[in-house]
Amino acid sequence: MYKMQLLVCGGTGCRASASAKIVEKLNESLKAHGLTKDAQVVTTGCFGFCEKGPIVKVIPDNTFYTQVRPEDAEEIIAEHILKGRKVTRLLYENPETQKHVTDSKHMGFYQKQMRIALRNCGFIDPENIDEYIARDGYSALAQVVSDLTPQQAIDMVKQSGLRGRGGAGFPTGLKWEITSKFTSNQKYVVCNADEGDPGAFMDRSILEGDPNSIIEAMAICGYCIGASKGLVYIRAEYPLAIKRLRIAIQQARDYGLLGENILGTDFSFDMELRYGAGAFVCGEETALLASMEGKRGEPRVKPPFPAEDGYQHKPTNVNNVETFANVPVIFLKGPEWFSSIGTEKSKGTKVFALAGKINNVGLIEVPMGITLREIIYEIGGGIKNGKKFKAVQTGGPSGGCLTEKHLDTPIDFDSLIAAGSMMGSGGMIVMDEDDCMVSIAKFYLEFIVEESCGKCTPCRVGNKRMLEILEKICQGKGSMEDLDHLRNLANVIKDTALCGLGQTSPNPVLSTLDNFYDEYVAHVKDKRCYAKKCKALAHYTIIPEVCTGCTVCARNCPVGAITGERRQPHFINQDICIHCGVCYTKCKFNAILVQ
Repeated sequence: MYKMQLLVCGGTGCRASASAKIVEKLNESLKAHGLTKDAQVVTTGCFGFCEKGPIVKVIPDNTFYTQVRPEDAEEIIAEHILKGRKVTRLLYENPETQKHVTDSKHMGFYQKQMRIALRNCGFIDPENIDEYIARDGYSALAQVVSDLTPQQAIDMVKQSGLRGRGGAGFPTGLKWEITSKFTSNQKYVVCNADEGDPGAFMDRSILEGDPNSIIEAMAICGYCIGASKGLVYIRAEYPLAIKRLRIAIQQARDYGLLGENILGTDFSFDMELRYGAGAFVCGEETALLASMEGKRGEPRVKPPFPAEDGYQHKPTNVNNVETFANVPVIFLKGPEWFSSIGTEKSKGTKVFALAGKINNVGLIEVPMGITLREIIYEIGGGIKNGKKFKAVQTGGPSGGCLTEKHLDTPIDFDSLIAAGSMMGSGGMIVMDEDDCMVSIAKFYLEFIVEESCGKCTPCRVGNKRMLEILEKICQGKGSMEDLDHLRNLANVIKDTALCGLGQTSPNPVLSTLDNFYDEYVAHVKDKRCYAKKCKALAHYTIIPEVCTGCTVCARNCPVGAITGERRQPHFINQDICIHCGVCYTKCKFNAILVQ
């Protein structure tokens, strides 16, 4: 038994910042000081506070070290472990009080969070099943297969109020019940780990930090619906999640928690992985199933739903990673406990990938019903560089851009839809005053056009036409009629597209038209992008009083639009300028004015 543990974030983000090297150096230092029997280094999953990673947490005193580098390892061991003195320079500093905070429980980033799906991430070694079991892992599975009938277990999930976290928000227990009622010689449980939203890393972090929770939940689902096989459809771009999931599956088999006659019962269940090639449309369950069968990833018309006609035309239940991560806790703490969290129609918590122009970028889990304001300003620490908040995009490419007037909107499935956005799988990107909302809408349409499977005309053709109109507007060639066409086209696509991708693809356009119409008008009438993001609408001039005549701008201008003598103020010929912005980026004296 070790007196102390050093928990090191081993998620993808921190690994990219050399956390594996930190582990190596910590172990070397422990050995050098003869402390290998007193302290242990444990590689864990994501702590969530990505902005301050890599993170090292010392247990049992709960000291939270941020932005640790490999060269800091020796000081942590020599000072903290050997001498009992905290390394002050590595502690988190409260930006308001300028005081160091030793315990993560007292950090604004964590104080309003409530971790259920992320309960084990950052606390256990995801490659050691014993650590999962030590935190009540597989107790829920044992309870279900030993003490409950499938219908009793389904009823508990229904009573909890858990809704699917993949975007649609369909009641999980009801979905399981529907699948259970179909008779077949083979049924399947499928975990959707095809996380394709820009800026989203929720499911990846759960799989990297707590893969056994997904295995346990899928086995419980298999028992409930009468399935003996589980499949995880995971992005091939997630090598660390794949590695840890493989290890967890094998360890579960070795412990008799997967395979034949689990825990001495008549229930048998095993699982394997299927790999996706990164197609966003394969997040839609019927496209996902087609891809798993080796077919082109295209959605099909429903009904029949996968519960009746799914993988290999057998009854299939599909839930995403976060949905499954909540399941074991419902049985451990009871459906009443789970349903006491959140709002009337949105129970429990939600994991969000908080990104963009915000001080505390990271992975958060909050109770349903918390407001956008609380997330952005209390958990997220406000907007970077003291800039003014402009918008927040929730729900990824399928969601909408919400403004300051929406900051007190409670975050739940229904409130976000009413505000013109959606929960989605959990992407949350914050924008500031320097962002152009027309350009943002164009960015999401570019993504949708690239990712559309092309099966239905509204999505294949309609989104392409919308993108062309947005490109025209951003180039200063749009008209007021284009804005009407854009809105009409968006509404038609919403009403007629085949699957959820197409039906929600106009949301970024419609929400920006509703909330930032003046920016569209400025692009059309004034031929100006006041956020200075649309290069074709930028007007570059040289400030004579600041220009030193260094000639750098003139030498780099691709069309020779800049003239002037050396050591004399230069001049930009607006008839020749192509608005490329090279002069602005090359000038070292801030002598270029952008309007």
